[in-house]
Amino acid sequence: MASVEGKLKTFVRHRWVVFVCAMWDMSFAGTAYMFGSISPVIKSSMGFNQKQVAFLSVAKDLGDNVGLLAGKISEDWPPWRVILVGIFQNVVGYGLVWLVVTHRFPSLPLWALCFFIFLGQNGSTYYNTAALVSCVQSFPESRGPVVGILKGFVGLSGAIWTQIIAMINVPDQASLIFIIAVGPAMVSCAFMFIIRPVESYQQSRASDGSGFMFIYSICLLLAAYLMGVLLLENTLDLDQSTITLFAVILIILILLPIIVPILLVFFSKPKNPDEETLLEPQMPSSTKSMHMVDETSVSAKHVENEKPPKLEVLPLSEGPRDIVQFHAKLFQAVTAAVKKIKQQNGPHRGEDFTLTQAMVKADFWIMFFSIVMGCGSGLTMINNMGQICQSLGDDNINVYISVISISNFLGRVGGGFFSEVIVRNFAYPRLVALAVIQGMMSLGLSYYALGLVGQVYMVAISMGFGYGAHWSITLAAASELFGLKNFGTLYNVLTIASPVGSLLLSGLVASTLYDYYAEQQAKHRMQSFGASMKLAMPFNSENNELLLCEGNICYSLTCVILAVVCLFAAALSLIIVHRTKRFYAQLYVKSLS
Repeated sequence: MASVEGKLKTFVRHRWVVFVCAMWDMSFAGTAYMFGSISPVIKSSMGFNQKQVAFLSVAKDLGDNVGLLAGKISEDWPPWRVILVGIFQNVVGYGLVWLVVTHRFPSLPLWALCFFIFLGQNGSTYYNTAALVSCVQSFPESRGPVVGILKGFVGLSGAIWTQIIAMINVPDQASLIFIIAVGPAMVSCAFMFIIRPVESYQQSRASDGSGFMFIYSICLLLAAYLMGVLLLENTLDLDQSTITLFAVILIILILLPIIVPILLVFFSKPKNPDEETLLEPQMPSSTKSMHMVDETSVSAKHVENEKPPKLEVLPLSEGPRDIVQFHAKLFQAVTAAVKKIKQQNGPHRGEDFTLTQAMVKADFWIMFFSIVMGCGSGLTMINNMGQICQSLGDDNINVYISVISISNFLGRVGGGFFSEVIVRNFAYPRLVALAVIQGMMSLGLSYYALGLVGQVYMVAISMGFGYGAHWSITLAAASELFGLKNFGTLYNVLTIASPVGSLLLSGLVASTLYDYYAEQQAKHRMQSFGASMKLAMPFNSENNELLLCEGNICYSLTCVILAVVCLFAAALSLIIVHRTKRFYAQLYVKSLS
């Protein structure tokens, strides 16, 4: 009985349990992808036009990406407090939106609804920050897979919620807002005391590799299953019992990763200390040094508080003992001098940076603008997928959105896996994987611009996969270059690059070119019908029916521009690769030996 009780305590405190619970939390935290489902009911209930709905969408994007406060408080607060703040914002923000839309609360102006949508969606940044920081600190030797899998489940949560909502069979669209308000909050509340950093490195085993491979297999199975279910639902008329069965199978697949910690705790044989040392995976040198922080800080304080020793010339008659003491004092003096110089110059790559220290480094800004260009290009095409299908006369928008969701998931998981292979097997910077993916995004955009067969599928797959891969690769690289201590803050600053890129490339490039070609086509149609009086009519917001673009031309030039932008992003990624080659060779050289 005592043995079982001890194993249960070990199970609850195991870092694999933390990781699996974080996966479950992320599976329901990505509610930003459901805005397309709730925007029609908000529009009809509040009497908004499309431009006003676009403002709400911008507020949602800002809330989903601006997590500076979440990152800052994660440095000082335990994860459960960070999650609690996210739960409060999620329930209050979307809860008030639901009350207003269902007319249980007095109507609010547009700016107030924008604020509450921002507030509610911003709650997800607290869930993401707590989960990522806890798991990266618990698995510092496997940052790529950890970040990739967690961010992958965030991208897949829209498809997961879609199946669960279909099973529940909600009475109206307004009920979706209520589910978004309380659903993620309930899941996070269940795991808020389990998700925390576990820094017990006696748990690091060679079996971790097998655990990650099992979870990768579950991810691929889950992606294939969801793709099959979505295609069936879009092609066949399924009854409610079949939809419920599909949702139950989905929930079982999501629960399967718990097998890993169960096997490790209850069914693995304990090994003696020498065998554990041999089986323990090699960690990067910077990671190992992080676990000696306490000893280093104590010795550093001792050196700082001690006055510089006076160096005296010892007479020849002094014995060996005095010579040893002299060497010790000399070593302390040199250590103190090196420490002072290091404090003046700031931390080096791989050490713990503050946000201010990171923002004065070229590596940080090169990575930031690479994300702006790469993620901005992907998000521009994803956000405009509805109008792309409309311009081509394609009614399968739901299929393409599902393809983007699955590709996004595979990109996040696959990006983390392949970048980890690169750093582990070749000791080479993981951002070389990002440069390759950005080149693939450029090819996908060029394929669409040429108007070849299956162009929408090609752009949906390449943009979804590329956009997702950015987050798993760049966040893992940031933790390696700038340390883990302030990772939450650095992560939330880097995520701002996504809406910045979308604002520049979608707001200034894609929409401008679309409106230009729409005006040209509208003028040509009116000339064809001899509507000479309407030629002088200004093309304002009241004449939206005239500003519809048709044909491949609507986004072909946009794709050409974005393809060039992706090539520039790949060039920036390669610059970081060149700058950090020596650092990665030193960081992972022991993994090769």
